[in-house]
Amino acid sequence: MKIGYACLTVGVSQTNLKTCMLKNASKEKLLELISHNLMVLSHMIDYNTQNHIKLFRISSDIIPFASSPVNTLFWWDIFRTQLRKLGEKIQNNTMRVSMHPGQYTVLNSTNPEVVEKAIRDLKYHAQFLDSLGLSPEHKIILHVGGVYQDKSKAMDRFIENYRALNFSIKKRLVIENDDKSYTIEDVLEIGHLLHIPVVFDNLHHAVNPPGTNTSAFEWIDACSKTWHRKDGDQKIHYSQQNPEKRPGSHSESISIQPFMDFYKQLNRKDIDIMLEVKDKNISAVNCIQAILKLDNL
Repeated sequence: MKIGYACLTVGVSQTNLKTCMLKNASKEKLLELISHNLMVLSHMIDYNTQNHIKLFRISSDIIPFASSPVNTLFWWDIFRTQLRKLGEKIQNNTMRVSMHPGQYTVLNSTNPEVVEKAIRDLKYHAQFLDSLGLSPEHKIILHVGGVYQDKSKAMDRFIENYRALNFSIKKRLVIENDDKSYTIEDVLEIGHLLHIPVVFDNLHHAVNPPGTNTSAFEWIDACSKTWHRKDGDQKIHYSQQNPEKRPGSHSESISIQPFMDFYKQLNRKDIDIMLEVKDKNISAVNCIQAILKLDNL
C-alpha cells in the first residue's frame, strides 16, 4: 500500500512551482519556468522519499501552458536529460506518480472546441509521463464531465471521444466518480464497457451516491475488478469533509481516527490511497506514521 498527496509540498524549501501570466509567456520565460519546475519536482521526490511517501500527484502546471498554442517549445526534447533523470529517481525509489487534468478538460462536452482542447491537454499529460520513461501504472485521472441535460447522451459522447484517443493516452487514463454528476455506479458502467480502471473517491461518493444500499467498501471491491496487472495496484481517493464549506470541500487536514477506521475496514494492502487535503504532505506523513504504528503493535 502506498499513501500520497497531490501536487504541492507544504512547508518544504525549494518546492514552489512557478508560472506567469499568458501575456508574459515568451520562449525565454517558459524555458526558465520549466527548468525551475523540474528542479522543484526533483526536490519534491527527494522529500517524499525521505518521508516514506510512495504516491504523488504531479501538478499539471509543471510545464506552464503546455497544451496552449502559446507554448511552442519541444520541451520533451530540450529537457530530455532532466526528465529521464527524474523518471529514474521515481522508479529507483519505487514511487508511483499520477496527474489529474483540471475541471476544464471535458472530454464529453457538446462543444467540439472544448473537446479538441481536452484532447490536447490529455496528450500533454501523457507525453509528460512518457517523457519520464514511466510505465502505464503511472496514471492520468479524469472526471467523465458534464451532463448537459441528458446523462445518457453525455455518457455516449464520452465513450465515442475516448475511443478516438491515441493509445498513449488510453494506456494511462483512469476515470473517477464526482460530487455532482456521475456516481460511482455511472463511472463503473463506462469503465467496464471501455476497459478503463475506475478510481473510487470516498467524499464524492458521500455527496453523490447512487440510489443503492451498497457500502463504500463494496463499491471499492467492485472498482478493483477494473484494475489489471498492467495498471498497477488499484488506486482510490480519500478525503474528509470541511465542516465550514460546501459539501464535497476537502478538509484542512486529515483526522487520523476516521482515516484509521477507514483503513481497517479496507482490510487490504494491495491498494494505493491518494489523500486529497489542504495540508498535503503533512497529513500524508501523519497517516503513514499511524499505519506503521498500528502494523508494529
